[in-house]
Amino acid sequence: MSKVKVGRLFLLPCTLGGEQINDVIPTEVQQISASLRVFAVENIKTARRFLRKLDREFPIDDSQFFILNKRTNKEDLQNVVNQLLAGMDIGILSEAGCPGIADPGADLVALAHQHGVHIAPTVGPSSILLTLMGSGFNGQSFAFHGYLPKDRKDRIKKLKDLEYNVTRTGFTNLFMDTPFRNMNVLDDLLNELGDQTELCIASNLTCHNQRIETMTVEKWREHAYDLAKSPTMFAIGKSVI
Repeated sequence: MSKVKVGRLFLLPCTLGGEQINDVIPTEVQQISASLRVFAVENIKTARRFLRKLDREFPIDDSQFFILNKRTNKEDLQNVVNQLLAGMDIGILSEAGCPGIADPGADLVALAHQHGVHIAPTVGPSSILLTLMGSGFNGQSFAFHGYLPKDRKDRIKKLKDLEYNVTRTGFTNLFMDTPFRNMNVLDDLLNELGDQTELCIASNLTCHNQRIETMTVEKWREHAYDLAKSPTMFAIGKSVI
């Protein structure tokens, strides 16, 4: 009896905002996504919507969706891997950006590696890399710190720690927050950091109203704009010149 061929685990990026799919997702990645019928997703509703944008005739009702988020336990992950071991190709579909990069996926990928599954990352937009590329900061040594603390006292301490880290090492430090806390973060950046600390703000990346600008905190106080409803990345660093 022939051995069952193990399936492949595709990591499928999604759009970052309201931009057109064709503008940011390569045709080959769209074709791979539309060919799959089993997905591990953070939110089934948005995943179904994205797949229908890819192909209006996509057979949603014939597809299977596994929930993949911070509450997914190892047993549930193993259920997905078992499908792979049975020969089924599966896609991890991000909510926005790239799976496993500030987005669920790493746990499933790690478990799949343990079982010898072929992992296939595909090309798409990453707000972290786009911000780093457009910042003018050190692109050789950098760190992404995810979401900042909700408590203002803890958030200010974290920001000051990142500022000190840049001064000490020259590393670029990237972070983010939810759109409804962006202005709180911006207020803390402008009120608590030094005048000459360099700050990059990247909002609505890949969308028609994209903005990415780098200047000192002192200058940002004069040119700050409303970030309340905009997906935004922040970076503290040193310009390379």
